[in-house]
Amino acid sequence: MSTNEVDSVSGDNDRDTDGPSFADLGIDDRILAAIADVGYESPSPIQAATIPPLLSGADVVGLAQTGTGKTAAFAIPILMGLEATGRTPRALVLAPTRELAIQVAEAFGRYAAHIPGLHVLPIYGGQSYGVQLSGLRRGAHVVVGTPGRVIDHLEKGTLDLSQLQYLVLDEADEMLKMGFQEDVERILADTPSDKQVALFSATMPAAIRKISKQYLHDPVEITVKAKTSTATNISQRWVLVSHQRKLDALTRVLEVESFEAMIIFVRTKQATEELAEKLRARGFSAAAINGDIAQNQRERTIGQLKSGALDILVATDVAARGLDVDRISHVVNYDIPHDTESYVHRIGRTGRAGRSGEALLFVAPRERHLLKSIERATRHPLTEMQLPSVEDVNAQRVTKFGDAITENLTSANLPLFRKLIEDYEREHNIPLADIAAALAVGSYDGDNFFMEPEPEPVERPQRDRTPRERPARRFDEPVGGSHHRATGTELATYRISVGKRHRVVPGAIVGAIANEGGLRRSDFGHISIRPDHSLVELPAQLPEETLEALRRTRISGVLIQLQLDQGPPQQRTFSRGQRREREGGKRPERRKPRS
Repeated sequence: MSTNEVDSVSGDNDRDTDGPSFADLGIDDRILAAIADVGYESPSPIQAATIPPLLSGADVVGLAQTGTGKTAAFAIPILMGLEATGRTPRALVLAPTRELAIQVAEAFGRYAAHIPGLHVLPIYGGQSYGVQLSGLRRGAHVVVGTPGRVIDHLEKGTLDLSQLQYLVLDEADEMLKMGFQEDVERILADTPSDKQVALFSATMPAAIRKISKQYLHDPVEITVKAKTSTATNISQRWVLVSHQRKLDALTRVLEVESFEAMIIFVRTKQATEELAEKLRARGFSAAAINGDIAQNQRERTIGQLKSGALDILVATDVAARGLDVDRISHVVNYDIPHDTESYVHRIGRTGRAGRSGEALLFVAPRERHLLKSIERATRHPLTEMQLPSVEDVNAQRVTKFGDAITENLTSANLPLFRKLIEDYEREHNIPLADIAAALAVGSYDGDNFFMEPEPEPVERPQRDRTPRERPARRFDEPVGGSHHRATGTELATYRISVGKRHRVVPGAIVGAIANEGGLRRSDFGHISIRPDHSLVELPAQLPEETLEALRRTRISGVLIQLQLDQGPPQQRTFSRGQRREREGGKRPERRKPRS
């Protein structure tokens, strides 16, 4: 195995301007045109190192974190060598989650924009089979799927891999953590032996090394060293704030901090829309970008941010990749990232072109360990800051009010409005100060000009600690009825047919069920792993389609057969006669005492 080690960059659009161009890598004109449409000017280090061996037909093992541009590294060579004929898939990409499968399929579509007749199809749990079956019948040259759903189609005979030319394992270590190792190995065994394989993983555990040796032929190993250092021109601060008070804390920061443009990072697509809407309701110029937003809308929004028509962008990590806007002075981590690479990539969106930048991290009390991880990995301690007080906010509002008056005194329309006000003063005999105040009231959109102080906390009465007898649960009723503390959703307890003897861990259960059932990680309650089964709290009202998909889900290669848990078997008491009857109807012989 030959090896090649390169340095990573902090984002997809941070290219190595001193390295080769895409044209230097031997990429054809159709794909070069698509790359130009996307806005990439030069390849990232992993693309420059990976594309040539893949174009030469070699198998590749790439050790790289998310965010280094690896999707283009394998998509571009595949599209160049693909035989886009017939209806049988020629390339299969396995991804651990539905979100990544969709993202990779969309990337293939962008790079294939100038290749007529080429079809890309994502298949994943949580989506109806009808849509996927129709796509497979029409013909898909590139299939991007999660392991569980790919296995389902193979078992149904609806997916034919006999003509496969390329196979990619994307984020292979994540797939193994989620319990997909047996599924992955089965898929690999069902594919032609002469296919070309590319395996990408953030780490190289023994299981990945085993797959590499068994299923790849003399692969080229490319290691992208993770970038964990942060720019010295970015000031990094953190503030302790509970989840419930994040919006209020953000509002205070926006009112008091002087910023040119800002990007606010959240974890989910839904959160981008919700937060942007709440900020607009509070008078801020904000918009959301996420993976569901069309490319033309994304380009229009970023154009507004560059021109100054928009000041605040609320984004997910995926949506912000490749974002390069010089006027972004602040990055706010509204939701703390769970890995250091994401943090580095996020704050790298500010401090561009030699400018200074500000990065602010919101940390909930239970997230302090993530803050410590970031500081250890970046070797850069963050400075704790105190939230602006009510007095700070109100003083800033008074200052901005005065600045607005000063700015409007230079307006060309000032003589016109002065005459109108003087006429109003003479006609109604009202002092000029009162007229100015009435105009200010009319221009102010809100109930209170000043922020109100927070109410004093109400002391809760002491709870009665006397033990109370709980009503017994009937054993013929399903376990459940609790509510999710974060979402308020009613939960029920479900039983799955994998347990300790299958060597499952909670992460594998959450990953597989969330992926195949289209659930979010916030939908899960308590998980209890027993010797031969596990109990999982999930929403009580799951759609029938989701239940059906989960019954066919596999963890560690075992069908989980999800069903409502009915609790322990009912305890029964028997008389001596009844016990004898159950044991065969005979009284056991009494042993004679020894003499």
